[in-house]
Amino acid sequence: MPESLLPQLTRRQKQAWVLRLVAFLFLAGVVVLKPIYISLGPVQPVSTQHPSVCMHTRLTDEVEEWKIQRTLQMVRELGTPTIVEYFPWAYIETAPGVFDWAHADLVVRHARAQGLTIIARLGTVPTWVYENNDLENATRSLNYIEPTEYSIFARFVEQFTARYQDDIDTVLIWNEPNLAHEWGYQDVDPDNYIDLLRAATPAARRGNPEIIVLAGALAQTLEPADSVLGMNDLDYLIALYEGGFADLYDMLAVHSYGFGFPPDDPPAPDVLNYRRVELLREVMVAYGDADKPVIITEAGWNDHPRWTRAVRPGQRIAYTIDAIAYAETSWPWVENICFWAFRYPVPTYSYPDYYTFVGDDFSKKPIYTELQAWLHGWGYP
Repeated sequence: MPESLLPQLTRRQKQAWVLRLVAFLFLAGVVVLKPIYISLGPVQPVSTQHPSVCMHTRLTDEVEEWKIQRTLQMVRELGTPTIVEYFPWAYIETAPGVFDWAHADLVVRHARAQGLTIIARLGTVPTWVYENNDLENATRSLNYIEPTEYSIFARFVEQFTARYQDDIDTVLIWNEPNLAHEWGYQDVDPDNYIDLLRAATPAARRGNPEIIVLAGALAQTLEPADSVLGMNDLDYLIALYEGGFADLYDMLAVHSYGFGFPPDDPPAPDVLNYRRVELLREVMVAYGDADKPVIITEAGWNDHPRWTRAVRPGQRIAYTIDAIAYAETSWPWVENICFWAFRYPVPTYSYPDYYTFVGDDFSKKPIYTELQAWLHGWGYP
């Protein structure tokens, strides 16, 4: 109210305006300061006719608890009982021996309430690990880890598996180590990944003797032998076995994107397609590891309208359903197929957004609706 108008008001009117202002400020304070109450509720069952299907969630950078809960509710309602979730070392061990478990606890608590099984992906190096190194290393990638630091990572792995031994029974050690950018732009070296596992796998088992260690998570790539960008996944897996890899893991993690090919496109060493996983399986069998299962930790098709490796939205739906059916009938050694990616906290405004099943605003894409109907058997034979 402008000051010039105040003399024109009666004393009672002035008091009324003051009371209105006080009430407004009080209500504004309640709205701003009062936290949103989130109720977990009882543990929910996951209804599905296809329990091997899994979703790769991306809750690492999701701040609001209600969005974490809603994401996991929608995963359950879709009919997928398992998730792969990333728990970055750099986010949790904020200083040597100082652990901030708040966000990880939140994700685990809500996943448990939704009846979901978690495969925990571990990686990303905290800056304090190398902040006292020379200047050249001060700006290195957060995926860069030196052999002298493997034991520090292993200590974190042990703390993680011990803390969540009642909630998480599978951990994935690193991601796509056959790509240079996932290996800190160092030379890709299978022997170094083996040494990382030699430190991390026993540590995981010390934290939880029942833990299942997933290793590999190999990216599909046809990089030639002299490439600085990465190493062919088939060659990398052979090198792992030649280096003594077999005793350091319980299940092999692989990636199996379809790109522009249908799911029944036959595998070939010079083709990147969904069935390329069969060539990796042949390597496992050749090295006497046929008894170990495989988990596909990333898979799927993209329906971006202009990306050269994308397919049309209708093809994406059909290919996804056909891929699950193919794995169920033809790959008894595959335990889970985890599709990338359920939802991003914020859009990327690029082709990765077209891998998702749900928008950042929780809007259901057609692939969500159709896959949900198929997983539940609604309207399908």
